[in-house]
Amino acid sequence: MRRDQPELPRIVERRADVAPGLSAIESPLLQRLYAGRGVTTPDELDYGLRGLPHFSGLRGIDRACDLIEHAMQGGHRILIVGDFDADGATSTALVCDVLEAMGAGRVSYFLPHRARHGYGLSPAVVEAVGAGEPGDLIVTVDNGIASMTGVAAAQRAGWRVLVCDHHLPGDTLPAAEAIVNPNQPGCAFVGKALAGVGVAFYLMAAVRARLAAKDANRALPRLSDYLDLVAVGTVADVVRLDHLNRMLVSQGLRRIRRGLARPGIAALIEVAGRDAARLNAADIGFAVGPRLNAAGRLEDMSIGVACLRARDPATAQQKASELAAINRQRQSVQRRMQSEADNALVRLERTPAERSALVVHSHDWHEGIVGLIASRLRERHGRPVVAFAPGAHGLLKGSARSIAGLHIRDALAAVDTRHPGLITQFGGHAQAAGLVLSPDALEGFEQALESAVAERLTAAMLSPDIVTDGSLAAHELDLDTACLLEASGPWGNGFEEPLFHGLFEIVSQRIVGERHLKLEVRHPQAHTTIEAMVFNHADLLETGAVYRLVYRLAVNVFRQRMRANLIVSTVRRE
Repeated sequence: MRRDQPELPRIVERRADVAPGLSAIESPLLQRLYAGRGVTTPDELDYGLRGLPHFSGLRGIDRACDLIEHAMQGGHRILIVGDFDADGATSTALVCDVLEAMGAGRVSYFLPHRARHGYGLSPAVVEAVGAGEPGDLIVTVDNGIASMTGVAAAQRAGWRVLVCDHHLPGDTLPAAEAIVNPNQPGCAFVGKALAGVGVAFYLMAAVRARLAAKDANRALPRLSDYLDLVAVGTVADVVRLDHLNRMLVSQGLRRIRRGLARPGIAALIEVAGRDAARLNAADIGFAVGPRLNAAGRLEDMSIGVACLRARDPATAQQKASELAAINRQRQSVQRRMQSEADNALVRLERTPAERSALVVHSHDWHEGIVGLIASRLRERHGRPVVAFAPGAHGLLKGSARSIAGLHIRDALAAVDTRHPGLITQFGGHAQAAGLVLSPDALEGFEQALESAVAERLTAAMLSPDIVTDGSLAAHELDLDTACLLEASGPWGNGFEEPLFHGLFEIVSQRIVGERHLKLEVRHPQAHTTIEAMVFNHADLLETGAVYRLVYRLAVNVFRQRMRANLIVSTVRRE
């Protein structure tokens, strides 16, 4: 397959009829945006907590409450086993804090180390935590649905196991005493897109209701006080922002903006240089979440949980500063690895455009960073990417990222079927997967993956359309519109932030921060200019020329002054 000069993606506009129910919305622009995202009634934009679906729809929820109630009443240990990402950290902090606030006396947590224990409730985790006594309970959060061997090992070691997860299950479920997962077979709960922290929130809500029903005078925490954790974990995990997730995120953001965030989240926002009073979902995704995730990539996610659970601002600030330092280290390691990956692709006999898939590796890369490298290369070259680093036992540990429309796990399964034993272990879903290889299998894997991917690629996958919400008129390019858009979210995966396109004259430009382009541009029907930023674009444009820009209209706050500006993602000469 040769594509030396691939076609530029088309810029297409969302088209959707505005349902009569949206006529109550005063802004025609918002009517158009919401219609383009499938909203038909104002109820879908009601983010009040009274609209939350009831936990009783979750399969296994009663048995889960039985287990937790029994452990609490008997004074048994309750061990929370989380994941080493932001969703896992927020889930762990939430369950630990709520259980303690409800009177559980022996609550602790364990976060697996990526390299030593692997993902989820593994036999290595069970070995690390030791044996349980009769009545002791392990609660997995944001993991467990695929932990067949780990659950069995825990039960042999004397633990009961409650799996609380959101990931898609395989053909076989673990033989846990209870499973709470909206995606398990037979579960009628509507919130299929919940993050791990969302499922954990619902589990705690059910336990609270159970305890309240048995003793109306019992002092119990308000679950709404924990929605800042739910918002951070949900956004950071990039789950689909369906109506339920938008409700949870919106309420969590509201708490944060009102100054009610827990000390750890407030400290993370501060070290990220964001304004808590104006925090939005993008701030969580690009600033708060990465600082939590960095701990799980390079160090121990226990630091992240300690930050989230900090009781006082001083402790929270100390832990947040540690996380910020780890994140700076992560950025440094990532820059080095990214440069090496780019150079490796330049040296290939065939260019990335001539390949169906890209495989990169190095003997000194960090396994916690390879997923980020795969994501960046996927974005840059529009190809599925697998990046490998040395893993445990002399094996290579890989992280795969795919392009829209190509199911990377299915491609790996095809490789495994045609070449038994080539892949030591793999798993994942449509857009991301993990795998383990023997080093001497790398060359054969690369050829087999290219073949499997080439059979599935289409021209549309290689040149996906850029979907926008159309154009903004000159009078709409102002601070009022930018504030309106900011306040009308939360925006995110599945409920995309508004994206526009239009023609603009380049009035002035300069490079800032070595690799970003700052512009002054003018709409053809405007007399004034507006600032624009093109990140990771160090090539100057032609001053005075007209370019088509694909952009977001954002609020920029500098020295306490608010302005509207354009955040440009695509630049094309007209």
